[in-house]
Amino acid sequence: MLVLFITMLLLIYKGRCFNVLENKAWEGFDGRLWKEECNVRDFIQKNYHPYDGDEKFLQGPTEATNKLWGKVQEYQKAEREHGGVLKEETEVVSSITAYGPGYIDPKMKDLEKVVGLQTDEPLKRAFMPYGGIKMAE
Repeated sequence: MLVLFITMLLLIYKGRCFNVLENKAWEGFDGRLWKEECNVRDFIQKNYHPYDGDEKFLQGPTEATNKLWGKVQEYQKAEREHGGVLKEETEVVSSITAYGPGYIDPKMKDLEKVVGLQTDEPLKRAFMPYGGIKMAE
C-alpha cells in the first residue's frame, strides 16, 4: 500500500498531474480515471492487491546499506553523548524544496540510492514553526 501511495505522490506534484500517458513508468497499472485526472482513489482501487504470503521474499540489507547505517549510528551516538540535538536550523523554514540533495556522508554518496535529508546535514533538526511561518513572525 505504501508503494502505491508513493507512486501517486509522484504523479501529483504541486497540484498538477503529470501526463501518465507519455510516461512508460506507469505501464502495467490498471484503471482509466487516474490517467485522465488526479484521482488517487481510482488508482488504489484498480491496483491494490493484498499479499497473503510470508516474508520469504524479503532480502537482507546490502553492503551499501550496512555502511550507510553504520554512519547513521555514529551520528546517533554523537548526539546521545552531546546530551541532545547536535544542531538546529534557525534560518531556513523547512519545506519540500528548502534544501538541495543531502547525503548521510558526502564521501559515501555513491552508495546512496535515494538522496535528500530533511535538512542539509545529518540529524540537523529542521525549523518547522507550529502554525506556519506567518504565526512565527
